Amino acid sequence: MKKLVVYIHGKGGSAAESEHYRPLFPGCEVMGLDYRSFTPWETGKEIHEAVERLKDEYETVTLIANSIGAFFSMNAGIDAMIRKAYFISPVVDMERLILNRMTWTGVTEEELKAKGVISSAFGEVLSWEYLRYVREYPIRWRAPTEILYGKNDNLSSYETIAAFAKEHGARLTVMENGEHWFHTEGQMRFLDGWIEACETEG
Repeated sequence: MKKLVVYIHGKGGSAAESEHYRPLFPGCEVMGLDYRSFTPWETGKEIHEAVERLKDEYETVTLIANSIGAFFSMNAGIDAMIRKAYFISPVVDMERLILNRMTWTGVTEEELKAKGVISSAFGEVLSWEYLRYVREYPIRWRAPTEILYGKNDNLSSYETIAAFAKEHGARLTVMENGEHWFHTEGQMRFLDGWIEACETEG
Protein backbone atom coordinates (compact mmCIF):
# COMPACT_ATOMS: atom_id res chain seq x y z
CA MET A 1 0.00 0.00 0.00
CA LYS A 2 1.08 3.56 -0.63
CA LYS A 3 1.98 6.05 2.07
CA LEU A 4 0.11 9.35 2.31
CA VAL A 5 1.14 12.83 3.41
CA VAL A 6 -1.78 15.17 4.13
CA TYR A 7 -1.21 18.93 4.24
CA ILE A 8 -3.56 21.29 6.10
CA HIS A 9 -2.98 24.95 5.24
CA GLY A 10 -3.23 28.01 7.46
CA LYS A 11 -5.35 31.14 7.08
CA GLY A 12 -5.17 32.52 3.57
CA GLY A 13 -3.36 29.43 2.29
CA SER A 14 -4.51 26.68 -0.01
CA ALA A 15 -4.16 22.98 -0.70
CA ALA A 16 -1.84 23.84 -3.59
CA GLU A 17 0.91 24.60 -1.05
CA SER A 18 1.20 20.84 -0.57
CA GLU A 19 3.23 20.67 -3.79
CA HIS A 20 6.21 22.14 -1.95
CA TYR A 21 6.42 19.06 0.24
CA ARG A 22 6.25 16.45 -2.49
CA PRO A 23 10.07 16.22 -3.02
CA LEU A 24 10.57 15.81 0.73
CA PHE A 25 8.57 12.59 0.84
CA PRO A 26 9.75 10.38 -2.03
CA GLY A 27 7.61 7.32 -2.48
CA CYS A 28 4.62 8.98 -0.80
CA GLU A 29 1.52 10.53 -2.23
CA VAL A 30 1.19 14.14 -1.04
CA MET A 31 -2.27 15.66 -0.86
CA GLY A 32 -3.54 19.04 0.32
CA LEU A 33 -6.95 19.38 1.93
CA ASP A 34 -8.97 22.54 1.28
CA TYR A 35 -11.46 23.11 4.07
CA ARG A 36 -14.58 25.19 3.49
CA SER A 37 -15.46 26.14 7.05
CA PHE A 38 -13.53 28.20 9.58
CA THR A 39 -14.55 27.04 13.05
CA PRO A 40 -12.87 24.20 14.94
CA TRP A 41 -16.08 22.20 15.22
CA GLU A 42 -16.92 22.45 11.51
CA THR A 43 -13.40 22.33 10.08
CA GLY A 44 -12.43 19.57 12.49
CA LYS A 45 -15.32 17.50 11.18
CA GLU A 46 -14.25 18.14 7.57
CA ILE A 47 -10.69 17.04 8.30
CA HIS A 48 -11.80 14.00 10.27
CA GLU A 49 -14.10 12.79 7.54
CA ALA A 50 -11.41 13.26 4.88
CA VAL A 51 -8.74 11.37 6.82
CA GLU A 52 -11.22 8.68 7.78
CA ARG A 53 -11.97 8.07 4.11
CA LEU A 54 -8.30 8.00 3.14
CA LYS A 55 -6.68 6.00 5.93
CA ASP A 56 -7.77 2.58 4.68
CA GLU A 57 -6.25 3.25 1.25
CA TYR A 58 -2.75 3.88 2.62
CA GLU A 59 -0.27 2.07 4.80
CA THR A 60 0.46 5.22 6.83
CA VAL A 61 -0.79 8.81 7.01
CA THR A 62 1.61 11.66 7.87
CA LEU A 63 0.22 15.10 8.69
CA ILE A 64 1.76 18.47 7.89
CA ALA A 65 -0.25 21.37 9.28
CA ASN A 66 0.45 25.08 9.22
CA SER A 67 -0.65 27.69 11.80
CA ILE A 68 -4.40 27.48 12.42
CA GLY A 69 -4.44 24.36 10.25
CA ALA A 70 -2.66 22.62 13.13
CA PHE A 71 -5.30 23.88 15.56
CA PHE A 72 -8.09 22.61 13.32
CA SER A 73 -6.32 19.26 12.93
CA MET A 74 -6.02 18.84 16.69
CA ASN A 75 -9.76 19.44 16.97
CA ALA A 76 -10.45 16.77 14.35
CA GLY A 77 -9.88 13.68 16.48
CA ILE A 78 -7.46 12.16 13.96
CA ASP A 79 -4.40 11.59 16.14
CA ALA A 80 -4.96 7.82 16.31
CA MET A 81 -4.86 7.68 12.48
CA ILE A 82 -1.60 9.63 12.13
CA ARG A 83 1.90 8.13 11.92
CA LYS A 84 3.56 11.46 12.64
CA ALA A 85 2.58 15.12 12.59
CA TYR A 86 4.66 18.08 11.47
CA PHE A 87 3.31 21.36 12.88
CA ILE A 88 4.67 24.60 11.41
CA SER A 89 4.02 27.69 13.56
CA PRO A 90 1.01 25.96 15.15
CA VAL A 91 -1.71 27.79 17.02
CA VAL A 92 -1.78 25.71 20.22
CA ASP A 93 -3.56 28.06 22.65
CA MET A 94 -6.53 29.56 20.84
CA GLU A 95 -8.09 30.84 24.05
CA ARG A 96 -5.00 32.95 24.79
CA LEU A 97 -4.95 34.24 21.20
CA ILE A 98 -8.62 35.26 21.37
CA LEU A 99 -8.16 36.93 24.76
CA ASN A 100 -5.14 38.83 23.45
CA ARG A 101 -7.15 40.09 20.48
CA MET A 102 -9.95 41.13 22.82
CA THR A 103 -7.44 43.11 24.89
CA TRP A 104 -5.94 44.77 21.80
CA THR A 105 -9.45 45.71 20.64
CA GLY A 106 -10.66 46.83 24.06
CA VAL A 107 -13.47 44.26 24.25
CA THR A 108 -14.48 42.64 27.54
CA GLU A 109 -15.88 39.14 27.93
CA GLU A 110 -19.18 40.63 29.06
CA GLU A 111 -19.43 42.72 25.88
CA LEU A 112 -18.56 39.77 23.65
CA LYS A 113 -21.07 37.51 25.40
CA ALA A 114 -23.80 40.13 25.08
CA LYS A 115 -23.16 40.91 21.38
CA GLY A 116 -22.10 37.43 20.26
CA VAL A 117 -19.85 38.70 17.48
CA ILE A 118 -17.64 41.81 17.36
CA SER A 119 -15.38 42.93 14.50
CA SER A 120 -11.91 43.86 15.71
CA ALA A 121 -9.61 46.58 14.44
CA PHE A 122 -7.26 43.86 13.20
CA GLY A 123 -9.69 42.49 10.64
CA GLU A 124 -10.53 39.50 12.82
CA VAL A 125 -14.05 38.68 14.00
CA LEU A 126 -14.31 37.96 17.71
CA SER A 127 -16.92 35.31 18.51
CA TRP A 128 -18.32 34.35 21.90
CA GLU A 129 -19.34 30.95 20.52
CA TYR A 130 -15.75 30.34 19.36
CA LEU A 131 -14.28 31.34 22.74
CA ARG A 132 -16.78 29.19 24.59
CA TYR A 133 -15.96 26.20 22.36
CA VAL A 134 -12.19 26.34 22.92
CA ARG A 135 -12.78 26.49 26.67
CA GLU A 136 -15.19 23.57 26.68
CA TYR A 137 -13.09 21.38 24.36
CA PRO A 138 -9.42 21.63 25.33
CA ILE A 139 -6.92 20.10 22.92
CA ARG A 140 -6.21 16.40 23.33
CA TRP A 141 -3.46 15.27 20.99
CA ARG A 142 -1.40 12.08 21.21
CA ALA A 143 0.19 11.59 17.78
CA PRO A 144 4.00 11.74 17.61
CA THR A 145 4.63 15.38 16.74
CA GLU A 146 7.45 17.60 15.52
CA ILE A 147 6.98 21.36 15.93
CA LEU A 148 8.81 24.10 14.02
CA TYR A 149 8.63 27.53 15.64
CA GLY A 150 10.06 30.83 14.47
CA LYS A 151 11.55 32.90 17.29
CA ASN A 152 9.95 36.04 15.83
CA ASP A 153 6.46 34.52 15.73
CA ASN A 154 3.99 37.32 16.48
CA LEU A 155 1.01 35.09 17.27
CA SER A 156 2.35 32.62 19.83
CA SER A 157 5.02 33.11 22.46
CA TYR A 158 7.90 30.69 22.87
CA GLU A 159 6.65 29.91 26.39
CA THR A 160 3.23 28.90 25.03
CA ILE A 161 4.71 26.62 22.38
CA ALA A 162 7.28 25.11 24.75
CA ALA A 163 4.60 24.37 27.35
CA PHE A 164 2.44 22.66 24.74
CA ALA A 165 5.37 20.61 23.46
CA LYS A 166 6.24 19.45 26.97
CA GLU A 167 2.64 18.58 27.84
CA HIS A 168 2.09 16.61 24.63
CA GLY A 169 5.51 14.99 24.31
CA ALA A 170 6.27 16.85 21.07
CA ARG A 171 9.76 17.77 19.92
CA LEU A 172 10.29 21.49 19.40
CA THR A 173 12.70 23.02 16.88
CA VAL A 174 13.25 26.79 16.95
CA MET A 175 14.55 28.88 14.04
CA GLU A 176 16.25 31.99 15.40
CA ASN A 177 15.27 34.17 12.42
CA GLY A 178 11.97 32.45 11.76
CA GLU A 179 8.61 34.20 11.69
CA HIS A 180 5.06 32.92 12.02
CA TRP A 181 4.90 32.71 8.24
CA PHE A 182 7.80 30.69 6.89
CA HIS A 183 8.22 32.10 3.38
CA THR A 184 11.70 33.49 2.68
CA GLU A 185 14.28 31.39 0.87
CA GLY A 186 16.29 30.91 4.05
CA GLN A 187 13.23 30.04 6.13
CA MET A 188 12.00 27.48 3.61
CA ARG A 189 15.45 25.94 3.37
CA PHE A 190 15.48 25.59 7.17
CA LEU A 191 11.96 24.09 7.09
CA ASP A 192 12.93 21.56 4.42
CA GLY A 193 16.07 20.56 6.31
CA TRP A 194 14.01 20.11 9.47
CA ILE A 195 11.59 17.70 7.79
CA GLU A 196 14.38 15.80 6.05
CA ALA A 197 16.28 15.36 9.31
CA CYS A 198 13.17 14.20 11.17
CA GLU A 199 12.28 11.73 8.42
CA THR A 200 15.84 10.35 8.37
CA GLU A 201 15.58 9.67 12.09
CA GLY A 202 12.30 7.80 11.45
